[in-house]
Amino acid sequence: MKTQNEILIWLEQRNGDIMDVSMQALGKGIELAEELDAEVSALIIGHEIDDMIKDLQEYRVNKIYSVSDPELKNFRIDLYTNIISDLLENPRPEIMLFGATDLSLQLAPAVAARLETGLTAHCSDLYIKEIDGEKQLITTVPGFKGGCIVEIVCPKHRPQMATISAGAVKKPEKNKKNSCEIIDVEYEKKELNGLELLEMEVKEPKCKLVENSCVVIAGGRGVKSDQSVQMVHELAEIFDGAVGGTRPSTDKGWVPVENLIGSSGKTIQPDLFISLAASGAAHFSSGVLKSKYIIAVDKDPDASIFDICDLGIVADINEFLPKLISELKN
Repeated sequence: MKTQNEILIWLEQRNGDIMDVSMQALGKGIELAEELDAEVSALIIGHEIDDMIKDLQEYRVNKIYSVSDPELKNFRIDLYTNIISDLLENPRPEIMLFGATDLSLQLAPAVAARLETGLTAHCSDLYIKEIDGEKQLITTVPGFKGGCIVEIVCPKHRPQMATISAGAVKKPEKNKKNSCEIIDVEYEKKELNGLELLEMEVKEPKCKLVENSCVVIAGGRGVKSDQSVQMVHELAEIFDGAVGGTRPSTDKGWVPVENLIGSSGKTIQPDLFISLAASGAAHFSSGVLKSKYIIAVDKDPDASIFDICDLGIVADINEFLPKLISELKN
């Protein structure tokens, strides 16, 4: 198996727009490439993608692989898997990255299985570390029911593959002096699985999304009553922020699944993050570690959330929040 010193990022596009999380993955790919002295390549699959390619040329990208066909306008797991697997077969890049979206979480494992290589999903961070004299990609995810952060390495198989959680890293800056090579990829229309895509419907979010907000208020298992829920939302309104939460909060339905924070949800980097009655297990706290400032309120003085916050308040939120809201309104 031949490999080349290249980091490839699949840039998922929908209706002519590249997904933000894909651009974040590109930013991380550029960062890793500097450590490895590697080339950065981007892959776009779709139809009428010239405008996106033109915009991409303003970033630090060495190559852009373009696969354009009317049949590829919308995502097709069979076609996209064939295209990427064939492109990566020989030579293979050292690393391939995906933004963690509903579509990439189907596509990435299909490609990894086809290439018989490893894949880490929902990464909260990626970095390069020297192991036995060789630079390796380290991917991190919360593990053991959130009790720790696990480092994962794929030392022998290539490409090393990972999906990156939304908000875990930042989008790259433009570099208008950059020049890159555009490679039009021909693909073979292999026998498909009989599925036919009729249409794709994009649903607009019904709430303010945590990844787009400077202030995020998050509630945990300790937010139990309707009155507590109402106060969490009221506090978010005062800050013009978004309401997020842990898995129990989304299971109860008062936090939309789009705003689930942590290893199975989103990683965020707000200016201010306020945690209310969340114990701070690693599968939750891993999603907020890059926040600029963290305030935590919990009645358990030994709660793990106090290990990562800038300001910790030991209090029952049902007693604390009415006073805080009153002071802020005044």
